[in-house]
Amino acid sequence: MAHTPVNHPLRPLYRALSFLAGAFLVVFGVIGLIQTSGESFTGANDERALGLGTNLLWSILAIIIGAVVLATSALGRNLDVEANKYLGWAILVIGSYELATSRTDANFFGFTIGTVIATYLTGLVLILAGLYLKVAPRSEAGAPRQVREGRTA
Repeated sequence: MAHTPVNHPLRPLYRALSFLAGAFLVVFGVIGLIQTSGESFTGANDERALGLGTNLLWSILAIIIGAVVLATSALGRNLDVEANKYLGWAILVIGSYELATSRTDANFFGFTIGTVIATYLTGLVLILAGLYLKVAPRSEAGAPRQVREGRTA
């Protein structure tokens, strides 16, 4: 995408946001795993982790997704860009599915509305970070927008 910023000055902030989102998912997943260890694998079971509804399946998925986000954030090298974009969209799809099925028997992840909101926010943070984390050598990055459009003083 030609309009995606490269070497953005706020890249460290977006990398920290990505890291925090991954850490949140891991902590939420571990606490949820502890809370739901004796419960059913899927379905709503009124178990909560950090105030959000969960079950064993969503706790395990949150740990896996969070670990991938943390690993790619630590490695950088534009791996975090792709991982954040794709995992962010995957989390939004999961949140949308759970919003649509929140009060039915198809609520596989045991989400509550609060969990849907937290999932949406986490997915949006990952997508946002993925849009601004791209790194390239100066020779390949191109000129800033003001120079390209001839608006320099």
